[in-house]
Amino acid sequence: MIYEISVLTAVGISVILALSLNLITGFCGQISLGHAAFLGIGAYSAALMTKAGLPFALALPAAALSAGLVGLVVGLAALRVRHDFLAITTMGVGFLFLGITRQQEALGGELGISAIPDPGLGAAGYMALVLALAALTAVFSWYVKRSWMGFVFEAIADDEDTARLIGQDVARYKLAAFAMGTALGGMAGALYAHDIKFITPDSFGFVESITVLTMVAVGGIGSVWGVTLAAAMLTILPLWVQFLDDYKLLLYGGLLFLVMRFSPGGLAGLLATSLQEWRRGGKSR
Repeated sequence: MIYEISVLTAVGISVILALSLNLITGFCGQISLGHAAFLGIGAYSAALMTKAGLPFALALPAAALSAGLVGLVVGLAALRVRHDFLAITTMGVGFLFLGITRQQEALGGELGISAIPDPGLGAAGYMALVLALAALTAVFSWYVKRSWMGFVFEAIADDEDTARLIGQDVARYKLAAFAMGTALGGMAGALYAHDIKFITPDSFGFVESITVLTMVAVGGIGSVWGVTLAAAMLTILPLWVQFLDDYKLLLYGGLLFLVMRFSPGGLAGLLATSLQEWRRGGKSR
């Protein structure tokens, strides 16, 4: 039972993280290759605060706020770049985070931070908290997508110049996407740190950024339920099929290639296409 609780907790954290990137890349079309840095900012912030004596209930939102503020700064710096240049900029943020955490003794250096205090909820209680926050993140993402903000995000993703021509404040909406997405990524980081009780810079490197991007792409860029399903699948699969854990990068890279080549819409697009063909087949009879 303890193993199942651990797996479900990991799934919940992955869902929050994948949906947080989906807000930036899926909804608004802003490519981010350094999203793991915001996971790390949330993890380090929460770990340092709880080790200093702050209750977990306060450290969690504070960590999310810290990541969101850094995301806002990154968003400001990235306003003048797009597409490949934006991807390179965000990648640079990820490497900058790794450099800082590895060099600063106050952050534990290469050894990271250990003995992170337990939130005091018990394994089952912590799992329930994580899954509840994952569900709230999914509901929030769905609400944003269906709101006016979501329609503007879609317009920016389709054609940023056209969105600007029809009177939308593109800069403001891009900053909003970065702030919300990175704040949720920071929350996932805080939950991750207090789940495993030990973090190092290597936990938040470029590979982790590609992993979460794979979850978004496999689920269907911009799809809430598709990304949720993909995050759960890609978290559980290597855990349940043990030999896959040694080939995780190969698995994720292969999935990313196959999805981009044969089904750019991911699981969501594949299901939508299958439903359309099924309906057409039913009508033809």
